[in-house]
Amino acid sequence: MKLTKKGHACVRLERDGQVLVIDPGAFTEADAAVGADAILVTHEHLDHFDEGRLRAAMEANPAAEIWTLAGVAERISAAFPGRVHTVGHGDAFTAAGFDIEVHGELHAVIHPDIPRITNVGYVVDGSVFHPGDALTVPDRPVETLLLPVQAPWSKLSEVVDYIREVRPRRAYDIHDALLTDIAHQVYGRMLGPEGPGIAGAEHTRLAPGDSVTL
Repeated sequence: MKLTKKGHACVRLERDGQVLVIDPGAFTEADAAVGADAILVTHEHLDHFDEGRLRAAMEANPAAEIWTLAGVAERISAAFPGRVHTVGHGDAFTAAGFDIEVHGELHAVIHPDIPRITNVGYVVDGSVFHPGDALTVPDRPVETLLLPVQAPWSKLSEVVDYIREVRPRRAYDIHDALLTDIAHQVYGRMLGPEGPGIAGAEHTRLAPGDSVTL
């Protein structure tokens, strides 16, 4: 499986000629989802769900489909009848040849005065986990954790403890569009050998456009 980091929380997964894109939001490239055979969206916040980017992908590929939670599906399904599927915690399905499991139910707490919305994470092929905007621990081991490294709802100690609890073989940063180059260096040190320790996981930052083979 080839993993390509796109802007912010978006990633592109490719295998056997099929393309799966997760969370093509407003902080990623305008064409981030174009060419996708399947798209997964974790929740409705604009940095994860951008209707224009979804429409571009769905129009570019008439066979493309979207899997997401009800709050997003109800905003896009009328434009693409039969091609938008609603999922929730505990569901499992196949999308573009990838086996997907849904884990998680709620967005992380931003502030107690802000109501929490639904957020789901996706385990892809039993090995890659994208949690969306939550520090959800899937009830199964995963080799690769897509790590929300910075957000208005998190702090570094929580990020460290999250990796320790999930115990992936490797962690790649996502949710990083608000970080400066200096901040990336600071986070990299804290999540590397100079930091408090992340249970032996290999932590790597991919710049948008960088790819790795898993």
